Amino acid sequence: MENRSVFAFNGVSGMLVAVVLLLSILGVLTYFAIVIQQDVANKPYTIENINQVKMISTDNASHVKVKE
Repeated sequence: MENRSVFAFNGVSGMLVAVVLLLSILGVLTYFAIVIQQDVANKPYTIENINQVKMISTDNASHVKVKE
């Protein structure tokens, strides 16, 4: 009796399916990374009250203002 299953790809066909799947995932993630990087590059930020920024403080995030 043969084991017939949709997920039973063996040999070259299984390798090709895996490679195509991984390359498509890589392509989608690369596309989203480029789109996000272009969006962020168009929104510069400024630091206000630079003399009040401390070396280690969670309040430092309040000094960064992103231009919309």
